[in-house]
Amino acid sequence: MPSTLVHVALALLIAAALLGEEFDGRSALVVTAATVLPDLDVALEPILSGAHRSVGHTLLFPAALFALLWWDARRGADSIVRRRYGNRGLRVAFVAVGCLFGAAIVPDLVVGGVNAFYPLYDTFYTVDGRLFYSTDRGWVQTFVDLSPSDPESRRTTENFAFRTVLDAEPTLGVETASGDGSSGLGQPQRVERIFPVAMTGFRAWLLPLSAFVTAVRLWQARRATGAGAGVEE
Repeated sequence: MPSTLVHVALALLIAAALLGEEFDGRSALVVTAATVLPDLDVALEPILSGAHRSVGHTLLFPAALFALLWWDARRGADSIVRRRYGNRGLRVAFVAVGCLFGAAIVPDLVVGGVNAFYPLYDTFYTVDGRLFYSTDRGWVQTFVDLSPSDPESRRTTENFAFRTVLDAEPTLGVETASGDGSSGLGQPQRVERIFPVAMTGFRAWLLPLSAFVTAVRLWQARRATGAGAGVEE
């Protein structure tokens, strides 16, 4: 599954593109915080099985935030966000919610799946497949499967949970203390915990690419700020 670093890398690329001159250190921190927020549901796993990719990854979360921001923005001069942070703050808030949806939740939706409508409807969904044109078969897509599904195969928080670093069981297997693959009678088993950074080559490339683009945009923002201060003097 995509690591939190991969989510943040994607979010910073989106923010750098959408915010333009308003992309600076502060707006980058706001976008980063919004993108990290959904993954914090992993902390609820010990008390609520299946919480990860459910509580924080429901599509109802960004939908509700977007609706609140839209309602607030429509209030004009009475907008709470606009009065406190100005039009810039409102724009950054909209981009942050967009990154929460597009950089935090959607990548998990297409890799492993999320409980998209939790808690109104408890089912994990995965959007995965292929779309291509074949000279023999024409257009082929496997993203949408209209065949009837088995109700018993439906993944819910009651019968399914993603493995996390908080699990007492190993993420990718157990090695015995003896190290020879035997049962290790009388020897304690070592539990391996995985803290993902980049689990595919594409995600590994996304990290330095985002770091480079973010660094350049922040450097440009500082130069513009310095030039503006020089003109005022």
